[in-house]
This record gives sequence, C-alpha cells and structure tokens, in this order.
Amino acid sequence: MDQDLAHELTRAVLTTADTFLREGQRLFRRHGLTAAQYNVLSVLAPAPAAGMSQRELGDLLVVDRSNVTGLVDRMEKAGWVRRADDPNDRRVYRVQLTAAGRRLWSEVSPRYAEVVAQVTAGLGEQQARATLKVLQKLREGAVAWSLPE
Repeated sequence: MDQDLAHELTRAVLTTADTFLREGQRLFRRHGLTAAQYNVLSVLAPAPAAGMSQRELGDLLVVDRSNVTGLVDRMEKAGWVRRADDPNDRRVYRVQLTAAGRRLWSEVSPRYAEVVAQVTAGLGEQQARATLKVLQKLREGAVAWSLPE
C-alpha cells in the first residue's frame, strides 16, 4: 500500500476513535459517567448475579488490571458496583452491579443505542460488515507490529 494512503487511513481511524470518545463523553457526562464507566456497566449488566472478577472485566474491556482497580474503586464509591468475595478463591473479588448501577445502566443504555443508530444510519449492512473486517485487520496489524531495527 502507498505510504501516504497508509498514513491517511491510520489518521482517519484515530480521528474517528477520538471523535467517538469525545462525543460519547457528552452523552455520558449528563449522567455523571465516563465512557469507561459506561463500558463497565454494559459488561456487568448481562453478567450473572455473581458478577465477574476484575481480571475478567479487564480482559473484556481490554484495559490494564491496574486501571480496572481504580475504575471499580470510583464506581464502588459512587454506589454503582460492589465487590464481593469469590467463594472459590479468597484472592479474588467479584464485581457486581448494585441496584443503583442497574438503574443507571437502564437509563443510559437506550440513549446510547439511539446515538449508535444515528451514527450508523448511513451504512448498509454489507458496508458495516466490510468495515468490521477492515478494522479487525487493522487491530491484528497493530498487535503484531514491530519496530524496525
């Protein structure tokens, strides 16, 4: 691929991601949330009542474990999640949604779905699937890259 086109593509992907994050923050801020906190609520909402470990949460969110700890600390302080002992492993805490966290997710999630529908309205199904494939290839390339010697 032409180097200029490769740079333009990379810039476009990063600019789009930044735009999504910035505009998402406008929606979430109204509810006292960050995008990362909304993602935690969204991952925990369909989880079993036992919740999930912080490691599982980090793996699903693709976030470093140390960042998950601070994120969960802030959400626990806000009353949206709680940590419970894991009955099978005393070293592990299970993160669970509280009733307040579930109410907040139920309030914000439909609004987020409306925004997602607006953002993707101009894409047909075939275009969306092709874009997903391209983004997957870019992710794989980003994971596999190495610095030149």
